[in-house]
Amino acid sequence: MPPAPAPPRYHQVSIEEVGTPLSQVTFVVVDLETTGGSPKDCAITEIGAVKVRGGQVLGEFQTLVDPGHEIPPYISVLTGITSSMVAAAPRIGSVLPAFLEFARGAVLVAHNAPFDLGFLKAACAGSGIAWPAAASVDTAVLARRLLSRDEVPNCKLGTLAPFFSATTSPTHRALDDARATVDVLHGLFERLGPLGVTTLEELTGLTRQIDPERRRKRHLADDVPHGPGVYLFRGPREEPLYVGTSTDLRSRVRSYFSSSEQRSRITEMVALAQRIDTIPCAHALEAAVRELRLIAEHKPRYNRRSRFPERALWVRLTEEPFPRLSVVRRVRPDAGVFLGPFPDRRAADAAVAAVHESLPLRQCTARLSPRTPTSACVLAGMGRCGAPCTGAQSVVEYADVAAVFAAAVTHDPRPLVAPLLARVEHLAAEERYEDAAVLRDRVAVLVRALRRRQRLESLAAVPELVLARPDGDGGWELSVVRFGRLVSAGCTPRGTTVRSVLGTLLATAEMLPNTDGTPTTSVDETELVLRWLEKPGTRLVQLTGTLASPAPGTGAFSGFLSQVEAGRTGQDPFADSRSLGTRARPERIASPA
Repeated sequence: MPPAPAPPRYHQVSIEEVGTPLSQVTFVVVDLETTGGSPKDCAITEIGAVKVRGGQVLGEFQTLVDPGHEIPPYISVLTGITSSMVAAAPRIGSVLPAFLEFARGAVLVAHNAPFDLGFLKAACAGSGIAWPAAASVDTAVLARRLLSRDEVPNCKLGTLAPFFSATTSPTHRALDDARATVDVLHGLFERLGPLGVTTLEELTGLTRQIDPERRRKRHLADDVPHGPGVYLFRGPREEPLYVGTSTDLRSRVRSYFSSSEQRSRITEMVALAQRIDTIPCAHALEAAVRELRLIAEHKPRYNRRSRFPERALWVRLTEEPFPRLSVVRRVRPDAGVFLGPFPDRRAADAAVAAVHESLPLRQCTARLSPRTPTSACVLAGMGRCGAPCTGAQSVVEYADVAAVFAAAVTHDPRPLVAPLLARVEHLAAEERYEDAAVLRDRVAVLVRALRRRQRLESLAAVPELVLARPDGDGGWELSVVRFGRLVSAGCTPRGTTVRSVLGTLLATAEMLPNTDGTPTTSVDETELVLRWLEKPGTRLVQLTGTLASPAPGTGAFSGFLSQVEAGRTGQDPFADSRSLGTRARPERIASPA
């Protein structure tokens, strides 16, 4: 017997590719008559609506509405609706439920939609009725996009209806105008075919404001594939203009040529773009890492984030007999203790100020020698420094103070932070709330930096680990990480074991030349890997070395950070405009005897 034919294979295409065909969309074309032009002090006098789908009329809705007050004479002359005609009509609160039921699940259409929909929304709000979330189309805007001045002098309904040979003439009565708008809508739909607009999603995008030059460049996205990856816009000289990432490259890149993208700098970038390169990736983590590396390498002019990782700031405890804190841009192995990175100078200065509140570290910039005493500065007289410059504090005694900061950075911040929190409570108890808030926010900056540094260092110290996350379709997303750097990525489809492809991933993984303490990658990349590792569902497949957080770490201060975050109320917690000079700070904590 001949073999049975193979069952047909079905491919699920995306909504972006298919969308909702216009022939399958139900439209409710609505028109209102009102007592004036503003819903703030005017009311609806008539509602007319026509429901259509696929060119066929499915139903009509029409009713007069009692506005609750006299209709102005000039409105009666315009519409033919008088106060006596609406005297026995229902009020808007009784009409709205019936209209909303008639329009349920449909796309609302109106000529000059902000006017009609604005009145309907205001009426719902005044009646305590929730306005449904529904798409809308404005035929006036659509006509401006599709018709030229040579065809029609303006886009008024009275002009468009005869142009499209509408069967009903607009008469400033709601149902007649709605019927005329239906014919105008269908006439405009005939103009959409040559433009390739066949879905509701494309129609709603067309009715929004969009630069024609941007729309003409939509062909640049024709060859962009689906799936996760990185995209790179290139300019006239092949220079990288912008680098981005997405879990669906095709959908994301196409959005740059639609009205959903309104950023002015991106509009300028798209106008310059001549080509789009894409790098498909195994999963979202690989895409994010590649994006980060490409931005750091090319520094595209239209990217704002991660362009200059070398400009990150660090707080360094210097290597000298009497170490001090300084803010630097480079981390050098064996050149002291480093805390960071910090996003800007204000955050770094806030962390330094918090440390100085807790520890009597010297703040002078001169290099001190234990064999050459000098005179003391004002900080020594204020009790804010142990005055090692005068010989009052030995190298060993000063080292004990500096060791508190070093221990806080590596594993135990309690001796550094706990006195600061006690000081915050003391200031609040004395009703010195501004000083308490300043100190609290500086401590929050310090604790966040300590937590971030400890978590990243623990990951960066692991020689190798293999991570797996479910892809949502029965397979797994795999990542090989060495010393905090992503060196290989892959996927295993449904029905394939992780071990069956792990050997290939490990064999083809990037080899790292330096593992002697020199950072192998940027802090931002290690943080991306850490976030992926800590997502629910991530599995640790294989580990070489030890992955562990330092003890006791910053866990004891989680409640404090949560309280600070909850009290931010949308404001910058570090937005303290006062100087960080000595006199502007709260009093230093007295060192224990």
